[in-house]
Amino acid sequence: MDAENSVENADVASLSYEQAREELVAVVSQLETGGASLEQSLALWERGEALAARCEAWLEGARQRLDAARANAAGGPAATGMAEPGRD
Repeated sequence: MDAENSVENADVASLSYEQAREELVAVVSQLETGGASLEQSLALWERGEALAARCEAWLEGARQRLDAARANAAGGPAATGMAEPGRD
């Protein structure tokens, strides 16, 4: 991967879930249509991988927040005022 691709993929970390998902759909569409050179296809693939990882990170964060909210609603450590093990 060249320096230009590294810079382009670095900005993925600043994307919202919706932005990353929308761009991922566009990348997949470009790859499916074909017509790109091998180098362009590889760059698109790398971008798609970075976007997919960003989406997965957003979803995992949302899953953790939901789990914490459920634990809180069910009388977990946050609801009882007790600290979770290993936390101050």
